[in-house]
Amino acid sequence: MSRSARPFDAFHLDSRARGLLRALIAQYIRDGEPVGSRTLAKHAGLDISPATIRNVMADLEDIGLVSTPHTSAGRVPTAQGYRLFVDSLLQVKPLENVEIERLRQGLQPELGTQGLLSNVSELLSAATHFVGMVTVPRREQFAFRHIDFVPLDARRVLVILVFTDNEVQNRILTMRRPYTASELEQTANYLNSHFAGRALGEVRAQLLRELKETRSAMDGILSAAVEVAEGAFGLGDSAEDVLVAGQTRLMGVQDLSDLDRLRELFDAFARKRELLQLLEGCASAQGVRLFIGEESGVAPFGGCSLVTAPYGADGKVLGVLGVIGPTRMAYERVIPMVQATADVLGAALNRAQQAQ
Repeated sequence: MSRSARPFDAFHLDSRARGLLRALIAQYIRDGEPVGSRTLAKHAGLDISPATIRNVMADLEDIGLVSTPHTSAGRVPTAQGYRLFVDSLLQVKPLENVEIERLRQGLQPELGTQGLLSNVSELLSAATHFVGMVTVPRREQFAFRHIDFVPLDARRVLVILVFTDNEVQNRILTMRRPYTASELEQTANYLNSHFAGRALGEVRAQLLRELKETRSAMDGILSAAVEVAEGAFGLGDSAEDVLVAGQTRLMGVQDLSDLDRLRELFDAFARKRELLQLLEGCASAQGVRLFIGEESGVAPFGGCSLVTAPYGADGKVLGVLGVIGPTRMAYERVIPMVQATADVLGAALNRAQQAQ
């Protein structure tokens, strides 16, 4: 799991302090109430007195791992405390087979890329009871299988693109000059015979090289192919770069009940710009990456945790998926859920492309 900077290391704490911090955070995640010394003495499984626990808690508070709410004698973990807990004290177990099978049932290759992505955000939200999210791959990352042109009038052409993941996109282009139906047919045949199975960006670059290097009777077809490639192969990415599901679930979260905070969160989900930038920055991470509180650098997410993982197909990263919820979340469950979902989605995308 990729991690942000760690201000403290659990091994700088003695075993008693580590055990008490682990017990306090587990209790707080479970109950959502500040944890007092007597409660810790009862649940920590350590043979120490409440007075000794109070002294250890005071030390942990001094170094910023726990804090004391003004209205309570108990303590709660800080973002730094959660970070140390996740990095050094948390024991994460793989998902049960029944949960992985549930993901597979919801992510069938027959759904196609858009269907899979829509289902992923919903599945993550339902499984964690928080917000599920997934970035949409740019179409130029996929190979095309077939292209057709339909003339609409003198200069407008309908482009029908069929991709190897079975997605179909229709795009209308305004050409620089009129093309006959015969020219368009020749251009489609040329693209299908020479470039099918290659990514759009790669096709566009190759056509430009060929046009520069070739001076022959093919120039007319190449010129038409380049014009089409510049238009059709460079446009049409999904209007929604991030799919988000389950925002309303946060309204029932005790830690995020402040209306002003919720309004900021919902505004950030609606804008999507900061969220997309944050997720795209996780694309190069190996496995799960976790942001706790202000680590995300996005102000509206200051009271939240984000758990993300990249997904891909054929060895290429296509996007990032994840969960946003309160810092008081069951990390031992959410982290493996996010990783398993990325793995199952990648496998489904691979099978979808191989089936074509």
